Amino acid sequence: MNLEEYKGVYVFAQQVDGVISNIAFELLGKAKDLASDLNTEVTAVLVGCGIKDLADQLAEYGADKVIVVDDPELKEYRTEPYTHALASVINEYKPEIMLVGATAIGRDLGPRVSARVQTGLTADCTVLEIGNFPLVARPGQEQKPNQLLMTRPAFGGNTIATIACPDNRPQMATVRAGVMQKIKRITGAKANVIEFNPGFTPNDKYVEILNIVKEVKDIVDIAEAKILVSGGRGVGSAENFKLLDDLAEVLGGTVSCSRAVVDDGWKPKELQVGQTGKTVRPQVYFAIGISGAIQHTAGMEESDIIVAINKDENAPIFDVADYGLVGDLNKIVPLLTQALKTEIANK
Repeated sequence: MNLEEYKGVYVFAQQVDGVISNIAFELLGKAKDLASDLNTEVTAVLVGCGIKDLADQLAEYGADKVIVVDDPELKEYRTEPYTHALASVINEYKPEIMLVGATAIGRDLGPRVSARVQTGLTADCTVLEIGNFPLVARPGQEQKPNQLLMTRPAFGGNTIATIACPDNRPQMATVRAGVMQKIKRITGAKANVIEFNPGFTPNDKYVEILNIVKEVKDIVDIAEAKILVSGGRGVGSAENFKLLDDLAEVLGGTVSCSRAVVDDGWKPKELQVGQTGKTVRPQVYFAIGISGAIQHTAGMEESDIIVAINKDENAPIFDVADYGLVGDLNKIVPLLTQALKTEIANK
């Protein structure tokens, strides 16, 4: 493999039903940073059917070019045709870096594409940067510059691993939603579109979709919330979450929770923050009755303001909190809720 042939930072721009997923814009934001370090361009890969008109949206969030693969076989997501499409783009255009969102689609697509183009894949990354590998120079071992250093929690979140792929291209990573930040929208930007179609021949790997049933949920997306009131096992019971509901209502916020709460069956998985839940970046994050294990803090430590309430003054959550209250949440939370009600009423 001639590594010099591979240039550019590519992003798989996931779309569903003609709507580009927010993770695509987040990845383009990080791709701009990486491309700047490598003095190269950012390319979005848009795959689907009848989706060419979406290309300008990708340009508005940082894509220098948009490769569009448009075919009736790509109308709905199916593993084999999408894998063929993205792998064909990689083989044709030879990107140095390929980023995919760690969504349900991305977690299915990324590993299959990496296997097909014979490269590695680092899953669920939380940090991406350009640097030397190995990180520390070692006698007798070449330290290669300008490598994609992919960082992710490992061993159940008890340690952090930085991984590189120095001998194969592209360097591939899936990235969790909410971890990277999209750039400020460039209103009116127009995409430089490249149309590419490798051809699709259905075979026994092309599953047939008989019916699509969309579940209607009234649970809000915590990744989009500006204010989160999050509870852990220290809240005590499912019924006691009423205290958090009241506080969230006053603030116009949303209730979320830790993994322990989900494991105990108090709240649904969709509300879980953390390594095995969702990564969030609200303006204000209340951590109530949450100890602050790394598995949880990995999903919320980038919040603008973190307020922790815990009876254990040595709880790790206070290490990442901007404001901390040590005491009984059963007393503190109602008092805080009432004080906020009074403040709002007096305005």
